[in-house]
Amino acid sequence: MNCTRRIGLRYYSTASPSTSHFNQRITSLKNGSGPTKVNDALQLFDEMLLRQPPPSIIQCNQLISVIVKKKQYSTALILLDQMKLMGIPSNIYTMNISINCHCRLNQVAYGFALLATIFKQGHPPNLATYTTLIHGLVLADRVFEAVELFKKLLREKVCEPNQVMYGSVINGLYKVGHTSKALELLRFMESGSCKPGVAQYSVVIDSLCKDKMVDHALELFGKMTEKGVLADVITYSSLIHGLCNFGRETEAAKMLRDMEDEGISPTVETFNILVDSFCKQGSVKDAELAVQAMVRRGLNPDVITYSAMIDGYCLRGEIDDAEKVLDGMVKRDIVPNIITYNSLINGYCKKKQIDKARHLFQDIQDKGLIPDVVTYSSMLQGLYDSGNPAAARELFNEMQAKGLAPNICTYRILLHGMCKNSQCPDALTLFRSLESKELMEDVGLYNILIDGCSKCGKPNEAMDLFDELCLKGLKPNVRTYTIMISVYCEEGLLGKCKELLRKMEENGCLPNRVTYNVLVRELLKKNECQEAEIYLEEMINRGFMPDHATFENLLPRIPNVGKDSRLRTIILKLTS
Repeated sequence: MNCTRRIGLRYYSTASPSTSHFNQRITSLKNGSGPTKVNDALQLFDEMLLRQPPPSIIQCNQLISVIVKKKQYSTALILLDQMKLMGIPSNIYTMNISINCHCRLNQVAYGFALLATIFKQGHPPNLATYTTLIHGLVLADRVFEAVELFKKLLREKVCEPNQVMYGSVINGLYKVGHTSKALELLRFMESGSCKPGVAQYSVVIDSLCKDKMVDHALELFGKMTEKGVLADVITYSSLIHGLCNFGRETEAAKMLRDMEDEGISPTVETFNILVDSFCKQGSVKDAELAVQAMVRRGLNPDVITYSAMIDGYCLRGEIDDAEKVLDGMVKRDIVPNIITYNSLINGYCKKKQIDKARHLFQDIQDKGLIPDVVTYSSMLQGLYDSGNPAAARELFNEMQAKGLAPNICTYRILLHGMCKNSQCPDALTLFRSLESKELMEDVGLYNILIDGCSKCGKPNEAMDLFDELCLKGLKPNVRTYTIMISVYCEEGLLGKCKELLRKMEENGCLPNRVTYNVLVRELLKKNECQEAEIYLEEMINRGFMPDHATFENLLPRIPNVGKDSRLRTIILKLTS
């Protein structure tokens, strides 16, 4: 007689289907997909536990692996506990599944505890055990420990690493930015019996590109193909991204053609890299051509594609075209995200259309989207630029009240806006209230405050801030020096001005066109024409030209024809 047994909230018959029946269902689940897959696996697991005799450990491992592949790690661990309670003995594969689940749940310590259990049970850990633990350490941002464990395995010849283990270590080194070490390990692989595959090469190529070593990445790509390792879409996408980051879109487009010639189809993500790069360069027409090429290949532009296009038009100040792109994506049922709206808000603010920006800012919140730090920063910039400092400060207070932490960009906008609106004391008070060391040691923030104090008629405070910056051991940049040269000139401290210019070069920070123009202009205003002539000549010899404002100061000081003048000689040299 059939009876039923309760497991969890489900009831199933205790009649025992055949082993082959269970094997068929497990195979079907392994090959299947969709959200029902996990529920079907759980149902089958309950049925298997009710079977007499109990299922084999192999069947259990296979079924739980289905759950793990769906990233249901906690559920998999519960099932492993149920197996243990039912007295089903585990093997090394079961233990590896359990270690993997704990590592994926950021519980790598439990993974190592299970390693100790494996030793106690007399099961020798296998390659998969150690590979899983190394990967777990990398996931937990304990890359140094992962590398040390890998070295120990090699040194003591515990196991022979395979591509997966090497890949985990290379990924870890990539994750912490140790590109040279990742490349070194790749070279070690090349010299050993386990040769690197496309996955290992792709990680190092991407790492080189992110480290702005795109030519080295291209060189490695060439060597990889010479060794017969075929590149995949990830390899090509990394190189295309690297080239685009250096403004080498022509080479990137050629690489796209090359990959298609090799029979590798670019993805939407690959095209998005090109579209985004063209847009950032202001070449929206080229971006449109890239989108058309996507569509011809049967690829559908996504929210990233459209957001990049909107940003491109906004950067060019072509807001009407940006709005048309937004309308087009909505008609295609592509839902704009916060990045899409951020670009449009920034575009409105840049065009001084603050009312439109405010309306959109409110509209996105009504739609359930949450403004991020970029949204607030763009709005703050727009409010300050449109002469609404009170509204900007109110918005900043709202941002903080919502628990959104401003970043360096936000503070730069805020302090610049305050200084521009003659609120230097408030700007200094806010700066002193910052608790972050990163913010307190940002040269950009100091530049804003020094310049602001200078323009607000507080030169002594500007000089104090510069001294404070230097005492902190921070390195002034060319803008810092240029501002201070202007401050010293305005105060008639020409000796300090010359000394600072000399110190600037000694510190490896060469004056630029702006520095020289500020210096010459300020000297001319003080009627220090001989000094101005010296620096004007130096400026021209270094390949810099006087700007319009400098010329306006120069022309009235040129003596009448017939009189000897070094200044006239310099100007004639410029105009000849």
